[in-house]
Amino acid sequence: MLKSIKCAVLTVFVAGGAFASQAIADEVAVGGSDFIPLVKDKPYLHVIHQGRAIKVQRVQDPDYELKGYFAKTARKCPPFCIQPVIPSPDVDVIAEVELFDFMETELRDGTGVLIDARTPSWHKKGTIPGSVNLPFTQLSKAVEDPEMIEALELLGARERGEVGAWDKLMEDWGWTDSPYLTESWDFTQAKDVVVWCNGPACGQSPRAIRGLINVGYPADKIKYYRGGMQMWQLWGLTTVVPN
Repeated sequence: MLKSIKCAVLTVFVAGGAFASQAIADEVAVGGSDFIPLVKDKPYLHVIHQGRAIKVQRVQDPDYELKGYFAKTARKCPPFCIQPVIPSPDVDVIAEVELFDFMETELRDGTGVLIDARTPSWHKKGTIPGSVNLPFTQLSKAVEDPEMIEALELLGARERGEVGAWDKLMEDWGWTDSPYLTESWDFTQAKDVVVWCNGPACGQSPRAIRGLINVGYPADKIKYYRGGMQMWQLWGLTTVVPN
């Protein structure tokens, strides 16, 4: 599982720039003026998900309507309560356009990870292309828990060895070059992450974010896609069913 996750994280291909502009022209020529792009000048993008290229685009049927679970507006609260916009101080909140940009930059070059923080049963029903499943239950564990250690290492953090007395004193005084050191972990090379779950009424990704911060993960390396699967599907965007 860890090997397949790393593959999905490190290999992402996107369509952008001049290629995107030409692609829009090609799509319009084939599909007519009614072609619906992701955003202006971006018809679609590609990500690698579990070893295969996935084309992320909007549904082209103008009569498309969201149906099923994510079309529901009334759910029992708790647990399905509307979540705050900001899950934790200093964590940026993003929407779809910013997520597209993340897919075309950090996710593509391997410096970022797109985290589906839902339980595996939800993940198996369908996920956002390019995502890896790190459930909030795993990311809420204690820093010494083996599952948390596995997750942090996957995200680029490194366990620290024994810290010398002088280095410890310098860190306690705030005289170190890196602001990303804790007593047991070095987050200097930790990846930028976008965390998401089922949408504005889902508490799983906020819990995952708070769990990461509790073990020292830098808040400025975390982003929250609050819209989650509900908004992703509302816009008619591509989802994939994992193998």
